[in-house]
Amino acid sequence: MKNIKMKKTLVLAIALVINFAGFSQEEDQNEGSNIQTYTPSKLLKKGQWDIKFFNSLYTQTKTTGDGTGKSFDIDRQNFFTNTTEVYTGISKNSRINVGLIIQVRANNYGGQDAFSVFDFENNGIDSRSGLTTIAPSIRVQPFASVPNFSFTSSVYFAVFEDKDVPAYLDKRSTFWETKFFYDKTFGGGDWQIFTEADFGFNFGETTTDALESGDAVNVGERFANNSLFLPVSAFLSYFPSSKSTLFVNAQQAFLMDLGNEFEQNYTQLGFGGKYQLTQALNIEASYGKIVRGNNFQGLGSTFSLGLRALL
Repeated sequence: MKNIKMKKTLVLAIALVINFAGFSQEEDQNEGSNIQTYTPSKLLKKGQWDIKFFNSLYTQTKTTGDGTGKSFDIDRQNFFTNTTEVYTGISKNSRINVGLIIQVRANNYGGQDAFSVFDFENNGIDSRSGLTTIAPSIRVQPFASVPNFSFTSSVYFAVFEDKDVPAYLDKRSTFWETKFFYDKTFGGGDWQIFTEADFGFNFGETTTDALESGDAVNVGERFANNSLFLPVSAFLSYFPSSKSTLFVNAQQAFLMDLGNEFEQNYTQLGFGGKYQLTQALNIEASYGKIVRGNNFQGLGSTFSLGLRALL
């Protein structure tokens, strides 16, 4: 019953965004392309809203070994994440935005079909799902003279129940992440390079401390505690028209040990596209493949679909 209510809530939220986007188009007929203008580097005007539903399905049948980088086959594992972001502008000079991020996850294991994850099951053995994190967030454009540079800082709080079950759901840590964005348009406006550097700190007791305390369960969800997550990404976009864009991207990410005696790294390549459905509503689809990794890093693929409303 809870899973049915969750699905209905997500559908209703998306429908409300589409309706609001339609009203916004009638009320605000600003010229120009918002997929070119409102990159992650660009902040909102005072009173403006940015609502985004981003859905990612990661599925893997290979993972790397302990420190060797060599891969081996595993039974299929599936990880679905819905991230809802809501931001609004609060400053007259469009240099400060505040918002909230909410994440819902569903994972399953043991060779199940990739789409079975959308059943949102919780059987206590090889399937888990639910609301996992909530994060207050702030966006800042620090330099008025560099409008295409900004950063977003968010603090993610784990809100899901700590259960003694084998199935992993999400990291059990308080996660403070700051993302730095910069983009540059060139080639007469047909091309754009976008770069992102993230610094994420995972706070919380280490796996060893959790085991010694005797109070914690499912200690595998604490693998990233006391670590620094550092992904660096680059996107090259081409605009066939003012309402569409195609992009390729690359990412190198490191999970650095700060006390938990666990490290990982991976390299991911991908491509995708965006289309402006209305003056307010955009749709995005992308594919990513982890091509290498180290220390039990999965070597899977990510399929993503996003809907964004600028109101």
